[in-house]
Amino acid sequence: MVAEMPLVKAGLINGLSVDVEDWFQVGAFERVIDRADWDGLAVRVDRNTNHLLDLFAEVGVKGTFFTLGWVAVRHPALMRRIVAEGHELASHGWDHARVFTMDARGFAEDLAKSRAALEDASGTRVIGYRAPSFSIDQRTPWAHEVLAEQAYAYSSSVAPIAHDHYGWRAAPRFAFHPVTGSDLVEIPVTTVELGPRRMAAGGGGFFRVLPYAFSHWAMRRVNRHDERPVVFYFHPWEIDSDQPRVAHASLRSRLRHYTNIDVMEAKLRRMIREFEWGRMDHLAQNEALRAVKVPE
Repeated sequence: MVAEMPLVKAGLINGLSVDVEDWFQVGAFERVIDRADWDGLAVRVDRNTNHLLDLFAEVGVKGTFFTLGWVAVRHPALMRRIVAEGHELASHGWDHARVFTMDARGFAEDLAKSRAALEDASGTRVIGYRAPSFSIDQRTPWAHEVLAEQAYAYSSSVAPIAHDHYGWRAAPRFAFHPVTGSDLVEIPVTTVELGPRRMAAGGGGFFRVLPYAFSHWAMRRVNRHDERPVVFYFHPWEIDSDQPRVAHASLRSRLRHYTNIDVMEAKLRRMIREFEWGRMDHLAQNEALRAVKVPE
């Protein structure tokens, strides 16, 4: 059994999601910034997420905020605002540890701890989960079973591409039921196919770095050619051009993290205007009806 998702009108809904973490909690800096030092760093996640909530209210869209438990316990007012304004609050784990760095027991503990923090801060039930850095893959065959055991309704934790930091290329591109006998649905982040090539097209650094024309084409292709919704994600720090610079990180990491931050908000505003968006729990409910039973 899993948690029930709210009823919504049938139809194509693109999923708009925000992975709520601060600038120092990202995978690009995990080897150069120690978790023990986090509380001594400049915290900008509250400011940046509130700005995004203002933006969403201005343009009239609702989305899902996949939030770290670490953030929730420090910013309960932010959690309450997310829920009060009609957005979904979902889990992004406790402190951005990748799932493949844990065993099944550790993952279960991480899920329970983060969910408790989110629910205590917000007063609402959490039914959705996204793994940090899309880190559910072939190395974690037990992960979806743990999510099902903890009664999550859906996960959006798989990137069906090959990537140096993450990726499960053999996974289905669209919704699937990963656990036999469970209603849990996995909603992978969006990819686009052109001939034999499969490319990431679901947001984050790819959206920020690549020309907007590519992202627009890719999302339109998924909607029209595949007739499936887009799953789009980004982070509050991606609109913050004033965030601290981590000079001792590798050049590759710095390029990934900082490129085009100054134009990200304008691109987001354009994208939100040109496509239809909604919450991930609503998308998951619709996609569950045509999800394949198990990954091939």
